[in-house]
Amino acid sequence: MKRGKKYIELAKQVDRATQYEPADAIALAKKTATAKFDETIEIHIRTGCDGRHAEQQIRGAVVLPHGTGKTVRVLVFAKGVKLDEAQAAGADFVGGEELIPKIQNDGWLDFDVVVATPDMMGVVGRLGRVLGPKGLMPNPKAGTVTMDVTKAINDIKAGKIEYRLDKSNIIHVPIGKASFTQEQLADNFQSLMDAIIKARPSALKGQYIRSCTVASTMGPGVKINVASLMK
Repeated sequence: MKRGKKYIELAKQVDRATQYEPADAIALAKKTATAKFDETIEIHIRTGCDGRHAEQQIRGAVVLPHGTGKTVRVLVFAKGVKLDEAQAAGADFVGGEELIPKIQNDGWLDFDVVVATPDMMGVVGRLGRVLGPKGLMPNPKAGTVTMDVTKAINDIKAGKIEYRLDKSNIIHVPIGKASFTQEQLADNFQSLMDAIIKARPSALKGQYIRSCTVASTMGPGVKINVASLMK
């Protein structure tokens, strides 16, 4: 992959052979976020899991104490009083069966998270081919299939993020923006790591977290000392 001059200059500030302590790595990722927009700071965790086995799958959610810095648009599938409840809680879009053709045929995807009450999952299931590949399918483990739509919406708006293994058994998650203070990013990182360490599958043998890297949207990756995360 060809890199631009600016990226190459930034990369010189990072010693590729070093595994940094979390606080130092976060400071470096923040320092190398020099784009004209407020870059997202992301964590990439390579695990020893094999996601092809159901008992080694990892999927969950955590509320970051300082949020993500992003305005999240929430779509809620519900009916009856739960529709009113979702609207009152601040959902951006609410509806039921009538939204299916809009998403399926018109390609409407102006939302970031989908919440559904359990009695609507039969309807939402028809959107599996559209929502699934985009990681938008509601899931009980992530707290997005629930009767408590108020709590789900509040948590999401407060900075709840979902983590899951990708096909390469890596977890990619944002922990905030480059404009956050180092302390805010460190707090968010710690909350995320606590949740992920707790989510270790009992069926997994061997090393759980193989590597952990922090990077801004346009900046170089900074390796984190994995041993310090498992203390």
